[in-house]
Amino acid sequence: MPIPPVFVAGNDRRLALKKGVFTVSAALPATMAAVEIKVPGGPEALVPTTRPVPTPKPAEVLIKVAFAGINGPDIMQRKGLYPAPKGASDLPGLEISGTIVAVGDQVKGWKIGDPICALTNGGGYAEFCTVVATHCLPVPKGFSPLEAAAVPETFFTVWSNVFMKAGLKAGENFLVHGGAGGIGTTAIQLGHAFGAKVFTTDSPASRVDILKKLGADRVIDYATEDFVEVVKTGTPSGGADVILDIVGGDYIQRNIKAMALDGRMIHLAFNKGSTGEINLMPVMLKRLTLTGSTLRSRSDAQKTEIAAELKAKVWPLLDAGTIKPVIHTTLPLKDAAEAHRLMESAKHIGKIMLAA
Repeated sequence: MPIPPVFVAGNDRRLALKKGVFTVSAALPATMAAVEIKVPGGPEALVPTTRPVPTPKPAEVLIKVAFAGINGPDIMQRKGLYPAPKGASDLPGLEISGTIVAVGDQVKGWKIGDPICALTNGGGYAEFCTVVATHCLPVPKGFSPLEAAAVPETFFTVWSNVFMKAGLKAGENFLVHGGAGGIGTTAIQLGHAFGAKVFTTDSPASRVDILKKLGADRVIDYATEDFVEVVKTGTPSGGADVILDIVGGDYIQRNIKAMALDGRMIHLAFNKGSTGEINLMPVMLKRLTLTGSTLRSRSDAQKTEIAAELKAKVWPLLDAGTIKPVIHTTLPLKDAAEAHRLMESAKHIGKIMLAA
């Protein structure tokens, strides 16, 4: 249902809906530009379109989007392999920055005009997007809207998996596969900031200096080096305490070999496939934990908990400029297909962004 112009006496503008009442900053347009997935497929499946401006539920805010980030789950959704959760927008886009223009009547702590960045359940590839209010975070001090939009999805993902679930601690050895991507550049910085020794894999060698500047203690060129041997010989414990993997396939067994006693491995993607033959004996003998997760399907309550931890433990580092998202390039919203082509080429370093 689009939001029609609503004017009430005085400065208060309210629109009564069956699902509640929300305050609107001003008359909003009935429609917006967006990018939709016409049919699952390649980047050409992303097509500019016009959609009704969404209406926020009582616990949501409506954001006028400034920028949106491109992420791996967007690629999977475009291919038809990662459908939107029930009740979520069918539009791709899991992270945005922008300004609040409408507030549900159950929302606390946010008001119209606040600049925010947010993790969305979908709908970020558009000029307006509704977001659960507790999944919004303030723009870090000194950050531009572009930089703020590059934070939520990867920081929610890395923090919830590496720190909340795997419990990475200072002094432990942390192996990050795919160091130059959005997840990788975030994981390297967070691991370094919280005192871990960070190993990362990538190629070609030209990326090594960049990843070292982000905090990687050892960058392993997977095309010329064996990460198993590098990690086993480069750690007093003989292996990695935590491994963050986006590769899968034959890396699963190699990761097991590279893990220390009581090691934890987290799977976030499977670029080389989700199946493979593995020997489980080392899992038993080394007391290993193999796990994985997706972020989008988590409950609103779980995402709220992650947001609260990020605000308390990570936002001070962002505010201080200790860590910052790495942004490769920014394209107009209408060029989302080209942004996906670039992401799938794996030639980027850091985040690819869309300007709404």
